[in-house]
Amino acid sequence: MVFTNPRPTEKAIAPYYDFPEYYSHSTKSKSLTALIYSKVRKISIKKKFKLIESLKTEKSILDIGCGTGEFLTYTKKNGWNVEGLEPNKNARKLAKENLQQKVHKNLIDLDLKKEFDVITLFHVLEHIHSLRKGFRKVLSHLKSDGYIILAIPNFESEDANQYGEFWAGWDVPRHLYHFNEKSINYLAEEFDLSIKEKKPMIFDSYYVSLLSEKYQNPESNILSNYSKSFWTGLKSNKSGRKTGNYSSNLYILQKK
Repeated sequence: MVFTNPRPTEKAIAPYYDFPEYYSHSTKSKSLTALIYSKVRKISIKKKFKLIESLKTEKSILDIGCGTGEFLTYTKKNGWNVEGLEPNKNARKLAKENLQQKVHKNLIDLDLKKEFDVITLFHVLEHIHSLRKGFRKVLSHLKSDGYIILAIPNFESEDANQYGEFWAGWDVPRHLYHFNEKSINYLAEEFDLSIKEKKPMIFDSYYVSLLSEKYQNPESNILSNYSKSFWTGLKSNKSGRKTGNYSSNLYILQKK
């Protein structure tokens, strides 16, 4: 099943992406959480690059929702032809400076005939307006033998169960859609894709749990939030090893 929230207007949506917890849109925050996020991001970038290298494709990639462009910058330095798309104005400006090339504002901005070996949407699918129409447009830029990589929160994870309405993965109104494994299988079938592999995103359970603690207990001190979120994240990953329901999962798909 795919669950939807009422669609806010573009004007209403815009301010929701300019808030402190969207660290992928900024490099300025000096909070402890932001510093930890920065360290983990560096590890994640190397893991993401190792993943796309393992696909043994030609080396062209489009990263949709590229944030400030760190992943693409690393990938470009390692010999790939890269293009990024980032709707957020401030993040797009930083990505352009990091990459020293144009960063697209939206899918309409892309060359209609341009196709890529790899298209990545790391925590982006849940933000896309008009999901079916938007996803079809994304796929039109994927080569026939290319790979599309989706990383998405899982509302059937242990941390989602624990935090309930305070689970940060709901992230209303920024997240317009919510997914579980069944809905991803449905999406793949609808768009004639095959799921080649599913991987857990281990770090996400800790980050999402930390945000959830802040939402649930806004007056709690930071040490309490860190302690509780660490143990919740650990518990969620342990549960995920048994059920496959990690806080976030990564799917690698190809056209049939």
